[in-house]
Amino acid sequence: MRRFAPLLVLTLAALAAMPAVAAPRAAPFTIVETGQGFDTIDAAVQSVRMGTATILIAPGVYHQCTVQAGGVVTFKAATPGSVIFEGTTCEGKAAFVLRGQGSVVDGIVFRKMRVADGNGAGIRTEIGDLTVRNATFLDSQEGILGGHPSRQTIVIDHSSFAGLGQCDQSTDCAHAIYLANQGSVTITRSRFERGTGGHYVKLRVPHVTITDDSFDDTQGTRTNYMIDLPEGATGLIAGNTFVQGRNKENWTGFVVVGAEARTYPSAGLRVEANDARLAPGETRSPAFVADYSRARLVMAANRLGPGVRAFETR
Repeated sequence: MRRFAPLLVLTLAALAAMPAVAAPRAAPFTIVETGQGFDTIDAAVQSVRMGTATILIAPGVYHQCTVQAGGVVTFKAATPGSVIFEGTTCEGKAAFVLRGQGSVVDGIVFRKMRVADGNGAGIRTEIGDLTVRNATFLDSQEGILGGHPSRQTIVIDHSSFAGLGQCDQSTDCAHAIYLANQGSVTITRSRFERGTGGHYVKLRVPHVTITDDSFDDTQGTRTNYMIDLPEGATGLIAGNTFVQGRNKENWTGFVVVGAEARTYPSAGLRVEANDARLAPGETRSPAFVADYSRARLVMAANRLGPGVRAFETR
């Protein structure tokens, strides 16, 4: 045993003198199904092609964008709220331009999106169904924009929208959410606040479900309606809370139906069990529901604060 002691000491000393080798850096974008990693979100998306995949995204601030041209892709933050896409758009549209067969966006923050035409968005949906959950859209011209003339199904749940919209950077206004399709849009358990122009929600769709959301316009500037259904719609608007602020371009209605056209039937649209109030110091008297459709809407059990008129036909 003594014969080998010097050799052991020499070996340990040599190991101690060796330079440290850094562990390989984990790629920030990983395809869950295969374990393959990518350095950019777009490389990960393009690898999916026409398949189905979940892209798990490591925490960080990313100045990147992507165009999904096919397949069904889930974009998932490793930890909700820890993944931020900031200030970079593709095709002069959005951080995520989606025209695959379907998309899910889960737990991601989009902020500071601006483009030349005034419609810089976190998400631009062009084809395919879309689900957005646990997401945040901040300080951009638009939050979610787009649609397709098909029976697209769009669901937005448990998400936040703040510092969005504009009416002074382009011919047409931008909004926190602006969607058009021949299917449906569902918005649930989400928060809208601090708008900077346009409407909080504008939908050109035949069927809507807008429930259990919060619209806080107290810090809004140059805003318009809380919910605009400019071509009519059926469905349900229920269980929401609304506070209308003082700094508005159009203060005359909270929920406005059919102001531009009667493309979709509105008879039977239910507006019920909502709470609508004015911010302190607001003295104007808007209508909670302003209806241009002249259809028979269903209104029940809405709680209205002082100064808010229940209904107005226009």
